[in-house]
Amino acid sequence: MLRYDCMSLFISLRHCVVVCTYLDMFLLGLAASESKNPVNDIVVFGSINQDLYSYTERFPQPGETVIGKSFKSGAGGKGANQAAQAARLGAKTAMIGCVGDDVFGPLNIEALKKSGVNTDFIEICSDSCTGTATIIVNNEGENMIVVAPGANYDMTPEFADKHDKVIASAKIILCQNEIKPHITKRAFEFAKRNNVKTFLNFAPATADYDKDLFNLVDILCTNETETEILSDIRVNNANDAQNAAEKLLSDGYEAVIITLGANGVYVADKNGLREHLDVSPVTAVDTTGAGDSFCGAFAFYMVTRPDLSLAEQCRRAAEVATISVQHQGTQSSFPFAKDLPRELIE
Repeated sequence: MLRYDCMSLFISLRHCVVVCTYLDMFLLGLAASESKNPVNDIVVFGSINQDLYSYTERFPQPGETVIGKSFKSGAGGKGANQAAQAARLGAKTAMIGCVGDDVFGPLNIEALKKSGVNTDFIEICSDSCTGTATIIVNNEGENMIVVAPGANYDMTPEFADKHDKVIASAKIILCQNEIKPHITKRAFEFAKRNNVKTFLNFAPATADYDKDLFNLVDILCTNETETEILSDIRVNNANDAQNAAEKLLSDGYEAVIITLGANGVYVADKNGLREHLDVSPVTAVDTTGAGDSFCGAFAFYMVTRPDLSLAEQCRRAAEVATISVQHQGTQSSFPFAKDLPRELIE
């Protein structure tokens, strides 16, 4: 009888070990699944490019060749830039996008990881090259840019559908105009169904834009040129920006933000806010990516400091961008939280 009881106990223990083993495997699998679909404050759905910089005293005229002063290459793309800035400041940020199966793809993914961005949702497209941006910067820090989309244009509506859970996990989704508009539209449609705030940076601007996309936008951010395309109002100063913002608000946006370079930011919303915000005067070394730094920083303040007014969120984001223009490069010029004055991070 004792032998029988011992044998029964042994069999029971074996069954317990097997059950526990399968339970451990299930929990590990669940943990792995959750690590792939974490809660993100910000989801950036957009472009990833390799930036190729040439620095020169002045821009060449058509047909002219000029000798440059230096060359550098770095991670870029408006989507990736904005994700990097938001993550560097401390927001939980995920990037959804595509890179090519080339040397630039892994470099860009690694750069985003170093900035703190969740890169689990970046796919490698074997038939395309990574997008590139050829950038010429003159002595005044002004730039001229040509973007070759590459793998950014490989994204399809199904690509957006595949990442629906990631989008639904966010407080805000941030998109730009370096991927095909109907892909952005699909992502925004899903975001709206899940009460995720939609933020569109209409850059680079195109005259043949999809008006249906803009019906899904909560927050619109444009610079002077982009504002003119949407509003038919040329923006040369804050008064022009106010007139343009009034016209754009009539289209139903929650808020319109117009960046004015060294002249600051104009912000207006449906609740009556109308304010021109100055920024600290600085000597610009390279303005490339300043708008992306602003958008990423603004998204950061929106999700981490909802207690601040919209105007204060914009003011702080503009100050973050002024830090970036004092250094060469795009993502490499973006500050981390530790680089900010105390009044911008508290």
